[in-house]
Amino acid sequence: MTRHDDPNTVARTPGPGPRSTAPGSAGPDELRFDERGLVPAIVQDADDGAVLMLGWMDAEALAATLATGEVHFHSRSRAALWRKGETSGNTLALVGLAADCDRDALLVLARPAGPTCHTGERTCFHAPLLEAPAPVGITLAPLFAALRQRFAERPEGSYSARLFADEDRPLKKLIEEAGEVVLAVKNRDHGNLVWEVADVLYHLAVVMVAHGVAPDEVNRELSRRAGERR
Repeated sequence: MTRHDDPNTVARTPGPGPRSTAPGSAGPDELRFDERGLVPAIVQDADDGAVLMLGWMDAEALAATLATGEVHFHSRSRAALWRKGETSGNTLALVGLAADCDRDALLVLARPAGPTCHTGERTCFHAPLLEAPAPVGITLAPLFAALRQRFAERPEGSYSARLFADEDRPLKKLIEEAGEVVLAVKNRDHGNLVWEVADVLYHLAVVMVAHGVAPDEVNRELSRRAGERR
């Protein structure tokens, strides 16, 4: 088998911003802007929790974010409204928004359409002062990010793009790789089993992206099933 695309970018079409109806939720009028009329806004990847950037919002930027579903900021250097990605195309699609307990800071959950940092790094926080431990569990968000990008752009030479071009091909590959998993188990070949499981997950992710199934939809269904167990 061959290894596939590196998970490093994401493309997602933004929609209207979410509206919170939870009890105790904060409205924009309850925010405590500083003397400059600003609040810090921390942006977090909605899929894997990575902290992407810190920006500043005023009332205008917040209103534009909620109205368009794309994250806007107040540019302090230009003293103007700034839609993230308006030049680079690396926009942030709004998924959720929360105020902190003092109502003077915001947490923005978003899906990035490419690297968030102007340096080309995925996150602006790419210079660790203390290395964090590797995450526990399977992290598929970067894979889905890469596949959404390939699906949108169809770059020449991309294995993923070739799969997206033929509806039946990823389905056949998924069946093939599932069979390889079974063989690896029967052969007690741990190393190959790891490899083949990764291939199954990759091709399953291709099918999901091609047919518009978001990971959070599957997460909700799994949570629902877990809640039904006694």
